[in-house]
This record gives sequence, structure tokens and C-alpha cells, in this order.
Amino acid sequence: MSTGLNLSEEWDKVFPKSDKVDHKKVTYTNHFGIKLAADQYTPKDYDGKLPALAVCGHFGAVKEQESGLYAQTFAERGFLTIAFDPSFTGESGGGVRDVFSLDINTEDFQAAVDYLSNLPEVDPEKVGIIGICGWGGISLNAAANDPRIKATAAITMYDMPRIGAHGYFNQQTDDERYHMKEQTAQQRTKEYGTGRFAKAGGCFDYPAPDDQLDFVKQYSAYYKTKRGYHKRSVTGSRSFSENICKRRKKPCTFQKESFHLLQYVL
Repeated sequence: MSTGLNLSEEWDKVFPKSDKVDHKKVTYTNHFGIKLAADQYTPKDYDGKLPALAVCGHFGAVKEQESGLYAQTFAERGFLTIAFDPSFTGESGGGVRDVFSLDINTEDFQAAVDYLSNLPEVDPEKVGIIGICGWGGISLNAAANDPRIKATAAITMYDMPRIGAHGYFNQQTDDERYHMKEQTAQQRTKEYGTGRFAKAGGCFDYPAPDDQLDFVKQYSAYYKTKRGYHKRSVTGSRSFSENICKRRKKPCTFQKESFHLLQYVL
């Protein structure tokens, strides 16, 4: 049966296929009506109901990169797992491409829980999620919203929402942040008039310039080399809409405040 999505039939991951798990492509639809593509990994030998995990990230990644490696590895350890492409990204649906929404991406995780909880081989009381890099914050947001999520791991090296609001090393001032909002508003007007989204710069080609921070160099060492590059990844091969990237400053201000509340919600 046709899924309406263009799903690759080849093994085009950045990691080798395990002989300990069964793999298949699956799809499911979130509450915004967007159909998502995922890779499902199931242990070859198991008894009874399985615990399950949904994995996503990094920010701009596709399921053929590290989220798939996490999912396959956990399946080797006895979990039924899925690694999914977020809305608007990779093989998943969404009319506009290479954009993001904190609300919709939170729903992407919750829809993954919908899918996993309805599989006959899954114990719905043992479903967790893993968010990698920028998706660590989104995983926490989903966990705060959804009590079906029994375990959450945020695999991230810094507080991304805080950086969105204050910049690296807390160097962004309120005036600079307001200027960014002005630029975003002007860009929206321009894009509506032209009907075209400008693209922001992506990762540095490998190797990154010597004057860059170590983690920026690590980005290009993964996203721009055979180790982690994938043609459908927004981070490695293209970039997000410039306006969407600038808007991260605005929604991340909200997200930062909501994260402060998470310590009480969780």
C-alpha cells in the first residue's frame, strides 16, 4: 500500500546493519496530519512484551544518522525502537521543507509514542524517548506533556534554549536580541513578497577554521565527513530557512522559560 512518501529501499545509513535485529521502514501520522517516516528495529530473539524507545536528533538530522545508530544499538539490547525523521525533514511529510516548529516537533515525539503503544509486541507501560543534541530539549518538552513517557534521555552538551535567548557564553544583550527580532520581521515581509525562503548558512566544511570553538569543529568533523554526512540531512547538506533560524531566538526565549518550569512539572 502506498504511504504517499518517497521512502528509500536501500540501506543508506551512516552505520553498518546489525545482524542481531530486524529492520523495516514504517510510517505514522501526527495530530497535525503530517505523515512521518521511521526506521523500526526489533530484537530477533525475545520473549513477551518489549520495552520501546523513540529516538530523534540531532537538530536537522535524519534517521539514517546517529538516531538510527542509537535505535539499532538499543534494539540489540532488547528494546523495540524507532528512529524517525521529524516533520518537514528527510523522508517525512510536510509541505514546507527544512523548517521546524517546537510545537509540531514535540507532537512528533508524542505521535511516536502513539505508534509504539499500539504495537502488539510492545508493553505500553514501558515506553521512553531519547532526544539527541537540539532534540534533547524537545524530548523534555514531550515528557512534561505526556505521562505515557516513562523514561527520557536528553543527550545534549549544552542548554540550547538558553543559548537561543542569551547567546554563547551569555554574551547576547537584550538590545541585540530585539534587533534579531526586527531582522526576522523584515525578512518575513521580504519572503512573502518574493515567495522564496532565504537559506541560512549550514556547517563549516571539514575541517572547520582554526579560530572556531572546539564543538563547532566537532560539528563539521561529523556532519561533513563520511562518519556522519547524509544527503537528506538539513545540517550536513543544506540549511534551515534563514528566517526560521533567526526565529529560534524568539521561540527559544519562550522555551527557556518553559524549561525553568520543567523542574517542577517533572
